[in-house]
Amino acid sequence: MIYEEEADYIMRMIKEMARVLFSLMLGKKYTQVELPKENKFSVSGKGLEDFTGLVDQGKINEAENMLLESIDYKNREELAAAILFYEYVSEKGEEFLRKHGYSLEEAAEGMKQIGEHAGYGELIKDLEL
Repeated sequence: MIYEEEADYIMRMIKEMARVLFSLMLGKKYTQVELPKENKFSVSGKGLEDFTGLVDQGKINEAENMLLESIDYKNREELAAAILFYEYVSEKGEEFLRKHGYSLEEAAEGMKQIGEHAGYGELIKDLEL
């Protein structure tokens, strides 16, 4: 179990990585907002809501595996979907994640992996946990 201060720090770092990567990849200023029920982001034909729905059911590892197995790292829209996925996962909170066999650290590592595959590893390495 991680301390509350550490969990808050990890969540802030995930949000900062999301902001940086989203802005760089899409060339837009990123402001966190609630995800609409329907959005344009998808990975290999599966909408972001398909992945977040699995997260809500507690199937976080299954959702992550599906995402990582099917993502096209050259497709900026799919990378954006992955970023939003990890941000969504981090917002579920440590207790929910732990109950379902996942952690904030795993979400942060997943976000870093997306950044590295997208070619932004050098930029986010300074955002170490």
